[in-house]
Amino acid sequence: MENAPPETPARELFDRIKRFREAMIEAQTDILIVTSRANFEYLTDHRTLSWAYQARPCFAVVTLGELIVVASRAEARNIARAERHFRTEVYDGFQAEAALAVVKAVTAADPGATAKVAIDYGQDIMGRGSLELVDGLRGRGPKAQLVSAESIVWRVRSIKSRFEAELKRRSFAIVNAAFDHVIAQARVGVTERALQRQLQAQIILNGAERADPIGMLFSRGDFVYSRPPSDRPLEPGHYLWTDFRSTFGGYPADRNRIARCGEPESWEIATYTSVRDVTIALCRTIRPGQTGGDIHRTFERLWSDAALPPIYAAASRIGHGGGLEVTEPPSVAAWSEEPISAGMILHLEPKLERDGAVFQFEEVVFVREDGIEFLSELSPVCCPVIPAGQP
Repeated sequence: MENAPPETPARELFDRIKRFREAMIEAQTDILIVTSRANFEYLTDHRTLSWAYQARPCFAVVTLGELIVVASRAEARNIARAERHFRTEVYDGFQAEAALAVVKAVTAADPGATAKVAIDYGQDIMGRGSLELVDGLRGRGPKAQLVSAESIVWRVRSIKSRFEAELKRRSFAIVNAAFDHVIAQARVGVTERALQRQLQAQIILNGAERADPIGMLFSRGDFVYSRPPSDRPLEPGHYLWTDFRSTFGGYPADRNRIARCGEPESWEIATYTSVRDVTIALCRTIRPGQTGGDIHRTFERLWSDAALPPIYAAASRIGHGGGLEVTEPPSVAAWSEEPISAGMILHLEPKLERDGAVFQFEEVVFVREDGIEFLSELSPVCCPVIPAGQP
């Protein structure tokens, strides 16, 4: 596989900024403060290793006429390596000085402290920041306004370009190939931790730039999906469940895969087939104009028609959006009124636990005006099997 993600086209970047400004105008917002890595890279296309620590943060300030990056003097040389579509304000010091530099940039754009300022804190957005930043922005004057940019961010980022969809496609190809390669060599006795490390190594060799921790469980009924991998050895009859977080071009490959140690029984084969068929059929019904609740109602009908038992319900939804974040709006759930639009990427992943086994097929689609396009190779027709013989 080709290892290097392509450069983001200039036209793509300018379109992103244009759409952010349109969303700001719609929300009657004058200035946007960008603190999260995903939002920062989405708007600036600047990559830095400084995200690995908290000492010298980068921020961006978006006005209706300018894009400003606030960065430490230590970052200035990295920024100067390429021609940029933003202006840079450099600060000396650390986090507190960074916050002060952001406040100064906002004050320069709004000397009267009357503008409505939005910051990227909200649902599915864990932005960076500090009390110095929030207090500084709110303390600029008695009329200073600081609000959440959640609606602005998701109005723009929930609609993906073809460029983004192709980065997601390649991210999924990396983890699918890694899973198939490692599972083909797995044997009884391997531990969850060892298999996780093998998968992470293979994912990096396949071209991912990051291989964040992977869910890796061996179980016959005691599934705890948020539990880190342990030294539990693989035994005959175990179901293997995994969930990926690695990235390519910044886009994570959130995809679930399963396998079984030893040949499945007839009821397991039938259940595997039914859950897979329902998941794929559900994906093919998605159209722009529906809501997350509409999709869920179709799911309930398909699941009932397949005579399947109740799903694993702790997650409260059977799907979600995806992009630069592992999970993004909209939700696919009975309570969701979020609209589905062309350009969204959706993950559909109903999960069934039954008699010690787990069946889940996370299929990922790119919503188009005329239907959907799968961004990942579909889950295997037959369950992958790890030999149950001697280690």
